[in-house]
Amino acid sequence: MTLAIVRDLRDQRVPASREELIDFETDVLAGFVLARSSAGLADGTIRSDMLQLEMMRRWFDRPLWEMEPADADVYFGKVLRDASPATRKGRASALTVYFQFLELRHAVELFNIVGRRVECPLDEINRPQLSVEVQLRVPPSEAEIEQLYAGWRDDLAVCRKFAPAARNYAAARLAADVGLRINEARRLDLEDVRWDVGRFGKLHVRHGKGARRRGPKPRLVPLINGADRSLHWYIEDVWGYFDLDHTRPGAPLFPSERKNQDGSCCRVTSDAFRYSLAEATVRHLPAWTGRLTPHVLRHYCASQLYRGGMSLLALQELLGHAWTGTTVRYVHVNHTHVEDAWVQGQQRATDRWKGLA
Repeated sequence: MTLAIVRDLRDQRVPASREELIDFETDVLAGFVLARSSAGLADGTIRSDMLQLEMMRRWFDRPLWEMEPADADVYFGKVLRDASPATRKGRASALTVYFQFLELRHAVELFNIVGRRVECPLDEINRPQLSVEVQLRVPPSEAEIEQLYAGWRDDLAVCRKFAPAARNYAAARLAADVGLRINEARRLDLEDVRWDVGRFGKLHVRHGKGARRRGPKPRLVPLINGADRSLHWYIEDVWGYFDLDHTRPGAPLFPSERKNQDGSCCRVTSDAFRYSLAEATVRHLPAWTGRLTPHVLRHYCASQLYRGGMSLLALQELLGHAWTGTTVRYVHVNHTHVEDAWVQGQQRATDRWKGLA
């Protein structure tokens, strides 16, 4: 019995052509999208991850599975050096998940085709910090918000286009009264207003923001805090200006002046709400120019309702938060424990000096 030299068949294979590698990379990305969809992620989240990968692929100019730790050092250390922490976090998360997919699904195939082992270029040394400090958003006072909306209401009597201006005002009122997100408001249909549910009526928010990027997360929002009156006014006196059929299924609650191919109104974009709020702030609350956003109005709503006696659990349900800890960060009133401790310390010091006297 003699020994013979055994040759590795992989040494005899024909290298993959450029066209084959392009097709393989396309198939891998398609499989990645399908796998993330199977995991239950929202379509917007999947599109965001693919956009992140596309931008990194464009900079690297080669398939991402060829990226080495040194390449990641250059990209995150120089190219994205001045980017916001949220941008760096999103880019690093997308890259990490993509390499996990490659390692689990295509490690053997990639080794056979390109002769390299799949390994994520981000490690414990060069991985961007994923902790992002929550931005502190202290909302305006109740008097300032009333000043803003009073001036905005006066503008409706002299504005050039009443219907769009009144529509934007009504959407902003929902943000301040019941903490509705702008993207949640713009996707409401007329039939989502349920006057027959609850004591004041409720909004069926079908496209609520989901936790852990698993949206949409539907919920019912009661029309409390005067939201029922403003919404009644909008539907009865404003909505008809857009020349819509209220019996048409899927008719938007906040329509645009632009038309679909069938002649119906399109759904308004979120930018229309943001721009109108910014313009109204410049005119009627100039001290908050550039700082008052629809999200700040959510903070104002939470603070006002908490000050009025609403519990944190009720606020959590109203705002659509998954955790009470998130709701706590929206409340900017009655946090006086530091001041109370200081007053108590001063009182103890005073009593001690009185005892010595």
